[in-house]
Amino acid sequence: MSNAGNGSELDALIARELPALVAIRRDFHMHPELSYQEQRTSQIVVKELKALGAQVKTGLGKGTGVLGYLPASNPADEARFVQQGGAIGLRADMDALPIDERTDREYSSRTPGVMHACGHDGHTTILLGAARILAKMHRPRPVAFVFQPAEEGGGGAEVMCNEGVLEGGAGRGIGAKVGAMFGLHGWPSVELGKVATRVGPLLAATDDFEVTIKGVQAHGAYPHLGNDAILASAHIITQLQSIVARNVSPLDSCVVTVGAIHAGTADNIIPEGCTFIGTIRTLLPKTRTLARERFFQVVEHGARSLGCVAQITWKPGYPVTFNDKAATEKFFAIARPAIGSANVEETDHPTMGGEDFSYFGQQVPACFFLLGLRPRGSNGELLTCPSLHQPEFDFNDEALPLGIKLMCELALKA
Repeated sequence: MSNAGNGSELDALIARELPALVAIRRDFHMHPELSYQEQRTSQIVVKELKALGAQVKTGLGKGTGVLGYLPASNPADEARFVQQGGAIGLRADMDALPIDERTDREYSSRTPGVMHACGHDGHTTILLGAARILAKMHRPRPVAFVFQPAEEGGGGAEVMCNEGVLEGGAGRGIGAKVGAMFGLHGWPSVELGKVATRVGPLLAATDDFEVTIKGVQAHGAYPHLGNDAILASAHIITQLQSIVARNVSPLDSCVVTVGAIHAGTADNIIPEGCTFIGTIRTLLPKTRTLARERFFQVVEHGARSLGCVAQITWKPGYPVTFNDKAATEKFFAIARPAIGSANVEETDHPTMGGEDFSYFGQQVPACFFLLGLRPRGSNGELLTCPSLHQPEFDFNDEALPLGIKLMCELALKA
């Protein structure tokens, strides 16, 4: 069993496994599965983990979640960690998105209307790679591998946390309780070969809404005989931006986006109703509360001012992905000597995307980091890279070794 302190040996182990892991990643990419439907992916994960001799629990996260566990190499250490807690948890998400792929790769999605447009095929492969390597190394403490379903809006992390997968053998986990969690996300705006993160908020809280404005239907030539739901909706949608412009501090962050509007059946009918949907993103709990309160006020009063009634469905989403100070400082302390300080960036500000890794951070100290995917050209210039959730996106296989290395380093040294 290899020694944990030899970085060159770790690199050599990863290099030997890499061709097989690239093939696994591309197989995942060819066979994407939507949230809570990750049956095939889950079966491959289980097969891989069992081949390593890891302990495995299945049927988690509404059926497709998988938990793997490698104990500390020294039985005395394992017994101590089981008693005191403190396993290192590593997480990957497995689900894909309802998008038609346009990459023209030989391994493009074979499932019409579904593709890995967010890189979860890469995340799952990285965690399997880390498990392969760690199974061959001396482990000073136990490692829990959390393969979760349904990050894309399904809250699979919350489901698995509620099931007790971090609680060790005392819950629905295995062995020692998880004492700290680490996760990553492939990031198209970060340069290949680099990683980035920060203490505190890294990704936003995500709340969604659906609003139906009810008015009085009328002929388009006689608007005075009705109450125009489209006109009211237009006023409300414009007024919603006052939340960002006039209620939230300029030094804070908030995004209010209306993503779709539906109303009407003909050009000469003022319809009875108009429906619009959207999302609100915030970074601070007090701002999240403020935005919700102001949203209801703006919508309800705006509708009444034009003789209409508002029906609001508020859909609380993921909380802020908040990086624990000690866990994040530990990440920096491990990553900088492992891959070079120049390749480890501290991001200046959070991003307004959302991540359900946030639920793990509510249970134990956690750090989430961004893995660079953006390559350079032959002349050294940074190339453009399709963004997440675009039909042209593909995870960069050249990022796999760095992701695997850092996951291993965290498991061995955090």
